[in-house]
Amino acid sequence: MPLFSRRPSLPAPIRSRLALPAHDRALAVVELADGRWAVATRRALCVVSTDSVERRPWMDVDRASLTVETSTITVHWVDGWAQELVLTERGAPAFAQTLRERVQSSVVHAETVTLPGGATARVALRRAEDGDLVSQVIGDGAIDLTSPAVAAQVDAAEVRVRRAAGLPD
Repeated sequence: MPLFSRRPSLPAPIRSRLALPAHDRALAVVELADGRWAVATRRALCVVSTDSVERRPWMDVDRASLTVETSTITVHWVDGWAQELVLTERGAPAFAQTLRERVQSSVVHAETVTLPGGATARVALRRAEDGDLVSQVIGDGAIDLTSPAVAAQVDAAEVRVRRAAGLPD
C-alpha cells in the first residue's frame, strides 16, 4: 500500500470484527461520523463497530442516495426501512460510487408495474449472495398482494422478468 494513500483503511479491531469469508473482500470503506465504519464488500454492505456487525447482502438494498452537503448516504432497504449513514468526508465519493455499482450489479432485470388505483411496484430479478437469481417485488407498503387483480399483475410481471433472463416461470 502506498505510504500516502488518501483512501481510508480499516483499523485492526474493526477489520478483525468484520471477519470476511474467503469468497468476499472489502472494495471500499469509509468511517462514519459516529465512529462506526461502512464497508462495501463484493457480496454485502456492512456497518461495523468494535462490538457489532450489521451485514446485508446487496439484493436487500433497494436504492441509496448521497446528500453531498451533509455527507449522508441514505440506504433504502427492500423491506421499506431506510438507514442514514453519515460519513466522514474522507472516502465518501469513492464509497458512494462503489455502493452504487454493487447495487446495480445485483439487478439483472426489472420492470415497473402500474397497479389498480395508480400504485406502482417493481418486479426485479436480483443476484443473491451465492449467485442464484431471485425475483423480488418491491412496493411502497400500500400494495395489497391479497387483491386478486394486484396479484395477477404482479405475477404476470414476474413471469416476464424471469423469461427475459431465460429462467422458468
